[in-house]
Amino acid sequence: MEESLKKINIIAPGRTCLFGDHQDYLGLPVIACAIDRYINLEAIENTSLSFRIQMPDIGEERVIDIDQKFDTIKRRDYFASSLKVLRRYGCVPDKGYDVNIIGDLPVNAGVSSSSALIIAWIRFLLEAFGADQKITPLLISRIGYEAEVLEHMEPGGLMDQYSIGIGNVLFIDTAEKASYKILQDKIEGLIVGESGVKKETINTLGNLKEKALKSIEYVTLKNPDFDIRLAVLEEYQEYVGCIPEELKLYFFAALKNHSITKKALEEFKKDVPDMKYIGHLMNEHHLILKDILKVTVPRIDKMVKNALDAGAYGVKIVGSGGGGSIVAIAPKGKEQEIAAAIIKGEGKTAYVVNVDPGVRVV
Repeated sequence: MEESLKKINIIAPGRTCLFGDHQDYLGLPVIACAIDRYINLEAIENTSLSFRIQMPDIGEERVIDIDQKFDTIKRRDYFASSLKVLRRYGCVPDKGYDVNIIGDLPVNAGVSSSSALIIAWIRFLLEAFGADQKITPLLISRIGYEAEVLEHMEPGGLMDQYSIGIGNVLFIDTAEKASYKILQDKIEGLIVGESGVKKETINTLGNLKEKALKSIEYVTLKNPDFDIRLAVLEEYQEYVGCIPEELKLYFFAALKNHSITKKALEEFKKDVPDMKYIGHLMNEHHLILKDILKVTVPRIDKMVKNALDAGAYGVKIVGSGGGGSIVAIAPKGKEQEIAAAIIKGEGKTAYVVNVDPGVRVV
């Protein structure tokens, strides 16, 4: 009897950031969570030596020879960069697959659809061809970060790949030797609101990253032992004299957001976190993103105001900014009312989400 062709199904969730936007590229920690909106990858072994990839949601298709080495990689060709990185981990394709990729995860909405696609692709390849070490959520996440950020020399951090690869509510120490801690496996009343305004990731991240790093560099020149990861907000006045006027606010933002994230971490460590307090900290974080880093747009501002006016504990913009989405925490029983208020505030859509356990074979 002819052997049946192998089938592999993968789902990779999106993510939303609760604390730490514009922090991970500074080596500072973040708190984020995977959400139950997905990229679905279905693969069936074929008799060719190619990956034949169909992406009907965006009307694209791709054929990749399994032995293609990708000595040069086109900008943002994550299929190629993932294959290149995976070879370094002993994952070497030896047969072809027909791959179909669909999902309900919105594109350019600040919920990491690109990273979810990459993580789904990597998880599939590891399932199909193995690796020279144990396949773990951390390994998947690390490969995703190398493939998306390092191979393309992009300015982002590793929050997206780790959130999607590991899942749950995650504290991620983004320093050179990244580590993480799962804080919770659920958050009640979590809402995502999409603005419908296409976010601008690369330029926004690059510009703000450059200014923040430059401010830290000025401090380090006068204080060689300075470490932004150990600095506290109360030390701002001690260092601000070293920084040119046009960069001072970016240094303050780094310290303030780091302080907020640390407070949120202590609350999330509790068996039953006070979500009203978590919401208060989210509001503080959003004001730094809005008033200092200036990553919001008028529609986002209106969505945030409407959610707060409707009773949300806390609301903030998510991701690089310039559009995208917001995340809100609603009191029990007010989720739909707050989602409706977000839409009334010119949001494209808003919906309740649950915390997800991360990428997986299904």
